[in-house]
Amino acid sequence: MATEESSKQPPATVADDNPGFLLPDLDDDDAALFWQGTARGELLIQTCAECGRRRMPPRPMCFACRSLRHAWKPVSGRGAIWSFVVPHPPLLPAYQAIAPYNVIVVQLAEDPSLRLVGNLLPRSGGTPNEIDPATIRIGEPVRVVFRRVGDVALPQWVRSES
Repeated sequence: MATEESSKQPPATVADDNPGFLLPDLDDDDAALFWQGTARGELLIQTCAECGRRRMPPRPMCFACRSLRHAWKPVSGRGAIWSFVVPHPPLLPAYQAIAPYNVIVVQLAEDPSLRLVGNLLPRSGGTPNEIDPATIRIGEPVRVVFRRVGDVALPQWVRSES
């Protein structure tokens, strides 16, 4: 569960640019509140109002109890690297410009079945191509930071002590 302090921090950002990356639809009915949370520096997870199961990606119906009722609850933004990949050419032009870079899958501390995809950054405001992929370790603790690209605050990750 996010502490009062962690859920109120503004997003850590880098330059507000959009160099041709594929970005999510901020108005998607199922995910709009997730993206509104990231814009405020909060990592919110869709939670079933009936059975309490968390789910990611967001969707209209609970996979456990079939309820259509849900709420958005903050999480700590802490987790561990579950998997990673270094994409290789051919890549879209925007991604080719930053290659090689990492893409990681993070399992959240609150629920290891919840996994989010992002990049490992060397620090808040860094870029994923600054990380040597040979230094990334499965199980390594990470915490969320937010990188603004265009109108979107993308969840990204930095190494954490715990």
